[in-house]
Amino acid sequence: MKRILALHTGGTISMSASNDTVKTNEENPLLDSKFINENIDLINEVILNKPSEHITPDDMLIIKERVKKAIETHECDGIVITHGTDTLEETAYFLDLTIPNEIPVVLTGAMRSSNELGSDGVYNFQSAILTAASDEASSKGVLVVMNDEIHTARFVTKTHTTNVNTFRTPTFGPLGIVYKRDIKFFQELIQQQVCDIDHLEKGVYLIKAYAGIPKEIFEAMNRPETKGLVIEGLGAGNLPVEVVEPIQALIDQGIPVIMVSRCYNGLAEPIYDYPGGGIDLERMGVIFCQGLNGQKARLKLQVAISGGMDPQNLEKYMRDAVS
Repeated sequence: MKRILALHTGGTISMSASNDTVKTNEENPLLDSKFINENIDLINEVILNKPSEHITPDDMLIIKERVKKAIETHECDGIVITHGTDTLEETAYFLDLTIPNEIPVVLTGAMRSSNELGSDGVYNFQSAILTAASDEASSKGVLVVMNDEIHTARFVTKTHTTNVNTFRTPTFGPLGIVYKRDIKFFQELIQQQVCDIDHLEKGVYLIKAYAGIPKEIFEAMNRPETKGLVIEGLGAGNLPVEVVEPIQALIDQGIPVIMVSRCYNGLAEPIYDYPGGGIDLERMGVIFCQGLNGQKARLKLQVAISGGMDPQNLEKYMRDAVS
């Protein structure tokens, strides 16, 4: 028999709708849901009760420490975490970066609250439990299970504000599929370095580039509190020429500057060789991070800085999503 620990943190999956509004419940309705499987022993535990937009990196650290304890004490064979969808991908990726890949850890949520017509919460919860109980899921990193699909936390993202099929993995696709009574994986995931941090440094920021972005935004980042900066650049990783000088000033201060693309698909890579082009930015010292979106690259940079990585190791760690 598999023992599965379900950690509940709040979100739509635990909420109820009334008069066209959705509100937090004092009691999580999932605690009363019945998972009928004689081979699975389900243990429920509420550790947070927050809408996911209220979740902070410090909350993610709390979740991480609880997961780490469960792994170290052999408390269970797999872990499911229920979470609001707005920041689910960030918590999932934070855990992927900071906990050992020893037992399945699966996050899930819902796009419709517990009492709405067509509620997807209980179904997603049960699909996540099945995945966490699978022997095949133990070497896949942290997973996100929604709408019959199994995604890696590393690349999945929320793509629609309300559709139940919102979680997708651009460029690479899902790792597997949930069937009625079984799951099936179709891809493997390259292993990733685990950085077991016990605190989080502040001062790591994310800026999205746009046509005509003023240099004053980057000048404002040049202050003692700034520890790192991620930029969602244009196209493959390019910027207007006007912001090149203040970015160079940040790099000269020893502040790591990471480049990802603001595009939905594809990878950031230095291609264009002119002021503000990717090759020029890389020559300046901007680090190109391939495969991650802005919010995940910011979390990874925060983990790297919190883990005390020196500049050389930080650059290697940030260059590739699978380093």
